[in-house]
Amino acid sequence: MISDFLLIQKIRNGDNRAGNEFVKKYYPLIYQYCFLHIHDRDCAEDMTQETFVRFFEAVMNRTDIAKVKSYLYRVAGNTVKNYYRKKKELLLEKLPDTVENNAADIEVRLDIERAVACLPDEIREITILFFFQGLKQKDISDLLGIKLSLVKYRVSKAKEVLSKELEVGTQ
Repeated sequence: MISDFLLIQKIRNGDNRAGNEFVKKYYPLIYQYCFLHIHDRDCAEDMTQETFVRFFEAVMNRTDIAKVKSYLYRVAGNTVKNYYRKKKELLLEKLPDTVENNAADIEVRLDIERAVACLPDEIREITILFFFQGLKQKDISDLLGIKLSLVKYRVSKAKEVLSKELEVGTQ
């Protein structure tokens, strides 16, 4: 697979295939990130597309993008924040399509989504990036522009709160 740096250079030179390859590489991660914040498939898809439009505008404007993945998450995070600013109301959670139709699996997923939704914003963001997106704590620190020690604290706090919340939900 071509490195992100080379893909960016090809995109800047008008290579549509490089753009398609880039989107194919990062679309699932950005879509999942948006979905975990919004819980609406159509809206998450729109946000993901908007993220890529903004990203490609930055690329074509020769914006210096050192860490592509971090930059994409930053753009997606801003897109999510703008959505909430415009709507000023939380959307009802919707279940994503699942391969399993097992009622117990759906119930567990709902419990997890409810527990994550109850977290304070700064802890919810780190929870999604760490547990659901699989980012390393150092990468989260760089992405959010906060100290690694704060990320570690928030991951620990998220574990503690989610553990209590999910324990209560099972009783």
